Amino acid sequence: MGIRAVLFDIGGVLERVDDPELAFGRRWRERLGMTRTGFNRAMASVDPDQLSATGGLSETEYRARCAVALGLTGQQADEFMADMWDWYCGELDAELFAFAASLQPTLVTAILSNSADGARREEQARYSFHEVFDPIIYSHEVGLAKPDPRIFELACARIGVPPGELVFIDDVAEIIEAARDLGIHGILHQNTPETIAAVRALITMARQ
Repeated sequence: MGIRAVLFDIGGVLERVDDPELAFGRRWRERLGMTRTGFNRAMASVDPDQLSATGGLSETEYRARCAVALGLTGQQADEFMADMWDWYCGELDAELFAFAASLQPTLVTAILSNSADGARREEQARYSFHEVFDPIIYSHEVGLAKPDPRIFELACARIGVPPGELVFIDDVAEIIEAARDLGIHGILHQNTPETIAAVRALITMARQ
């Protein structure tokens, strides 16, 4: 049984994402005159049940909740969301992106990301993922989030491969374990050179 597809996570894998405190939290705390504890408590109240990840909270609703929790004006709310998207999208891992592109057309390259409303627009504008990955599966669009096994089953169905012919890369151990439980070849991403080497090794092994 060979490898026919490689499935990538986005945040922490295809995108390098900084600590939100360093990326924008400190700046906004100072601007609003809030303590770190107060700011973190306010942000935790915005979506405590993680509804955004499965489509239960729209971007508009999330913005409105942030405005209430932090006491933002309309203009401040727009600026806050812009800063948050800059943090969310991070910086493209150009080496890993190029590696994914190099796998085509021999292998299918796809994306499976826990996400929130607006993520497709923001990431597409920055990185044009659609040029390299198809399908691109966002959790908020399908109503399922990792590590729910159903989202892996959905990914296999959309890509058109059984679990044993799929490699999946994520930076969260719990999520990788859930994928492996279904028979998917899971790779825990810690750094790009090791991940690339691991994918190549799996492809070679599967051909033998």
